[in-house]
Amino acid sequence: MFGLKQKKRRRIRSQPFPPTWLAILERNVAYYHRLSPADQAELRGHIQVFLAEKRFEGCGGQEIDDAVRVTVAAQACILLLHRETDYYPMLQSILVYPHSYFSKTTRRLPGGVVAEGVQGRLGESWYRGPVVLSWDDIRRSAHDPDDGHNVVFHEFAHQLDSESGANEGTPRLPRRSMYITWARVMGAEYQHLIDAIVLHHQTDLDAYGATHPAEFFAVITEAFSKNHSN
Repeated sequence: MFGLKQKKRRRIRSQPFPPTWLAILERNVAYYHRLSPADQAELRGHIQVFLAEKRFEGCGGQEIDDAVRVTVAAQACILLLHRETDYYPMLQSILVYPHSYFSKTTRRLPGGVVAEGVQGRLGESWYRGPVVLSWDDIRRSAHDPDDGHNVVFHEFAHQLDSESGANEGTPRLPRRSMYITWARVMGAEYQHLIDAIVLHHQTDLDAYGATHPAEFFAVITEAFSKNHSN
């Protein structure tokens, strides 16, 4: 079955990239212009497979057109460059709102108290569920690769993280022997960020990365992509 899937994907990648998609890519995704010609070609192939396999749904009145689909797919697929990939296998759909949106939250407090509320969001990623994004923030992230914030990179980093079976800041790695080194390095850097925030030291990373190892992985993915776009 997997062999048939790979054959189908190769066929999709071999098709000409639609000129209208290329115009959107060049207009909307500033990062694309910083890639080498070989990486641009690889990215275009990934976009074609991604759009063939994933479903987009508009929420809150958001229209889904090629501009939305290509702009999201391009940024999601930048994270797949130079990797053996199964194209976010647990993801089937991407929900897009026109602006930041609100969702219900539940927190367990001491004494068994459960607090419910509403929180504004730019995006979110569900384990074995959809990625939810704001079109305003998708476009803002795509147009400015130097600000260190990218909602698509952040939420799709969570998807990579979940491929290992849990959201704990560890994506699936090529070799089992790599997990020990990953845990040691990531653990030390995560603690370094926590210590810097406690001591009120300036850091290049968003403080939100100190809330959980999964968020740390998503935040450093944003920072890494910024540093490698220069």
